[in-house]
Amino acid sequence: MRKFKLPVPPSTTNKSIRFPNLVIDEVEEAIRGTDCSFSAFVVEAVRVALENLKEDEENEQNS
Repeated sequence: MRKFKLPVPPSTTNKSIRFPNLVIDEVEEAIRGTDCSFSAFVVEAVRVALENLKEDEENEQNS
């Protein structure tokens, strides 16, 4: 499983998404003092989640 790292953002498209306030607070705390934006953090978290899902599917198919 790949480790989470703060990304350098590529070109983007705006999407509107709602987050629970607690999640927003936790992300903002995690990125405080870094050069990472909220959006960049969320994008990287989604990428890692997608990779994990693919790995899980592959592992299930190989079982």
